[in-house]
Amino acid sequence: MVNQHKDLLKPGDSCLGGGYYHFDYTSNRIILDRSSYDFGKPKWHLLEVLKVPSVYRGLRLLYYYDDGREFDVSQELQIEYYD
Repeated sequence: MVNQHKDLLKPGDSCLGGGYYHFDYTSNRIILDRSSYDFGKPKWHLLEVLKVPSVYRGLRLLYYYDDGREFDVSQELQIEYYD
C-alpha cells in the first residue's frame, strides 16, 4: 500500500507537490516525507493558507526533507480546516 500526500485529499482537491505520509498515532501526528514522482517536493512557499480536511483536526503535521531537516507545517503555515 502506497500512502501519498494526494491520498489525504478529498475528491476534487489538488496538491502542490507531494510525497508520502504515515500516521503516528502515539504522538498524534501525520508525518509527511520525501517527494513524489508526479508532483516533486511540496511547495510550501506557494501557500498562504493550507486547507486541510477537518477529519485531520488535532493532528500535528510535520514534513521531513530527504536530508532529515524538519518542517513543522502546523507551526509554519496557517491551517484552515474544512468539511
